[in-house]
Amino acid sequence: MSGATREKVTVRRGPAAPSRGLLWFALPALAFYGFAVVVPTLRGGALAFTDWDGLSPGYSFVGFDNFVRIFSSASSLEALTMTFVFALAITVLQNGVGLLLAVGLHTGLKTRNVLRVLFFAPVVITPVVVAYLWKFMLTPDGAVNSALEAVGLGALRQSWLGDPMWAAVSVVMIVVWQHAGYSMVIYLAGLQSIPPELIEAAAVDGAGTWRRFWSVTWPLLATATTINVMLTIIGGFKMFTEVYVLTGGGPGGATETLSTLLYKSAFQFDEFGYGIALALVLAAVVAVFSVAQYRLSNRKAAS
Repeated sequence: MSGATREKVTVRRGPAAPSRGLLWFALPALAFYGFAVVVPTLRGGALAFTDWDGLSPGYSFVGFDNFVRIFSSASSLEALTMTFVFALAITVLQNGVGLLLAVGLHTGLKTRNVLRVLFFAPVVITPVVVAYLWKFMLTPDGAVNSALEAVGLGALRQSWLGDPMWAAVSVVMIVVWQHAGYSMVIYLAGLQSIPPELIEAAAVDGAGTWRRFWSVTWPLLATATTINVMLTIIGGFKMFTEVYVLTGGGPGGATETLSTLLYKSAFQFDEFGYGIALALVLAAVVAVFSVAQYRLSNRKAAS
């Protein structure tokens, strides 16, 4: 090829596909996951369509009777309603308190590190311990009523766990008290990732404190907000320990949730089929709300 000029052509290739041989190393983990998670889940889901009592070797197929009972029984509908109420209240209050704590401690305050530790400390305590401590303090002669009496506010004494309304309020407040520090840490991480130059530029342009937060800080906290809201929604829907220890679902079923109802149905009343059906409904509710909230947050971030 005389007189011909050869040109070197560089072909860029994407990342090499993993060798199929490497997939064999994942096989033991996949097999264990299938045995420990997938098979029990599918078998449990099938038992939701039976009248199995959890002990007898035999059971009968009842179709959708358990699910019809969930949406027709007064007790299950009340539990479903309280589950939504608890999830909504905890999501709003915990994120609000966590954000306020994060903003307050994202300053030059000298004691900010100590305060961060103090506010986060309840998170590492076992929920059972927290629930029993508050249950003792909320008794009629407990620390809360005694403190109100000592400061001259005896008129505010309540039967905190004996009155239906105050029992629900107490459960929500205790959950928020324990987990607000967790939301605070996530919001703090989001605040620390915001370039200070943006805040300074907004201040130079004449934006006040509230305008800087609403127009600059808050939009840049979208990722932290999404994470916090998803975690609190899931935790609110699955809440069991606090309710079961503090009130047992009472008084009069006023604080009953799907989690406590399915526990009682399965392990106290030997209605495992009905309890599993409740668990499937709870899982579906959590999945729907989590996916919807995640997509809504992504759509807002993209716009």
